[in-house]
Amino acid sequence: MGFYAAPLSQSWKFCLPFQPFQPPPSTCRAIAAREASPRKTRCLDSRALRIGVSTLELDVGVTRDGIVVVHHDLRLNPDIARGPDGRWLRAPTPAIHELSFHDLRRYDVGRIRPGSDYSRRFPRQRPMDGVRIPALDSLFDLSRHAGHPGLRFNIETKISPLAPADTLPPEAFARALIGAVRAAGMQERVTVQSFDWRTLATVQHEAPEIGTAYLSAQRDSLDNIGAGQAAGSPWTAGVQYSDHGSVPRMVKAAGGRVWSPYFGDLRRDLLAEAKSLGLKIVAWTVNDRADMERLIEWNVDGIITDYPNLLRDVLGERGLPLPPTASRGVSGLDSAGSPGRRHGAVN
Repeated sequence: MGFYAAPLSQSWKFCLPFQPFQPPPSTCRAIAAREASPRKTRCLDSRALRIGVSTLELDVGVTRDGIVVVHHDLRLNPDIARGPDGRWLRAPTPAIHELSFHDLRRYDVGRIRPGSDYSRRFPRQRPMDGVRIPALDSLFDLSRHAGHPGLRFNIETKISPLAPADTLPPEAFARALIGAVRAAGMQERVTVQSFDWRTLATVQHEAPEIGTAYLSAQRDSLDNIGAGQAAGSPWTAGVQYSDHGSVPRMVKAAGGRVWSPYFGDLRRDLLAEAKSLGLKIVAWTVNDRADMERLIEWNVDGIITDYPNLLRDVLGERGLPLPPTASRGVSGLDSAGSPGRRHGAVN
């Protein structure tokens, strides 16, 4: 996943305007393009801030010593991770929660393995050496120095009920993230999203000041809804499709206010139902111009895309306001990916 655009008070911009504490519509900030820089690591370099977007979407895991880190996968990815000797890792690789933060910093994630599936998916990604997996609080610190005091963060908990040994339990995972967000004073600038709704239930119960967004997918590659499964879905915290008959009603029953479906699953009748239930709708991941235009016409509340410049073009052609660029650039996380002053700990 990548970038967001959403209307607030009749304006479209790269943000998540789902909480009453959202900044006014004229203020927008910047994030990075996944196809250009190492994924979810040096996201806030000067190029990213010049794009002119306001919400950074990122995935997180939790290390053995309770540090919340920015990383897309449950385990180190052998297509992007190299060891201290410079060699590519081989599967099976360590799970993030099996490593201390110190151990995690030994791996370089700045390049894609030549000939891998990742290299074909992101042929324009710029290779770098010395890129480490950063602590979440380092990213928070970096944003404070970027001339974007209101930069928002949409943080996905990377956890799966199908691989319980690969992460902390959902409650402990969510509590570690809550601790990191509170320690940084970022409660009003963070939304936690997940396919695993168990983590969202913990956030809503223990940190109601932090917003949540309910991810859904009903695809062959990922189906966290389980509409046709007799036993129901292990992803949805006990809220089952068979009891409610639609995903919007499931989200509402779970206490959610934001539904974030895969854009290919979204239909106009489902969108209308979600809106009638008072839900906001953010569709992911929309990288085609025609799909962007269609969803804007449908009046969704947000679009997630890997190509913010394309979405800016679509918005600009429609005469919709665009977010400004950064007031000053930053060079990105240091090559060591050092943590900041604060860390969330596992409770």
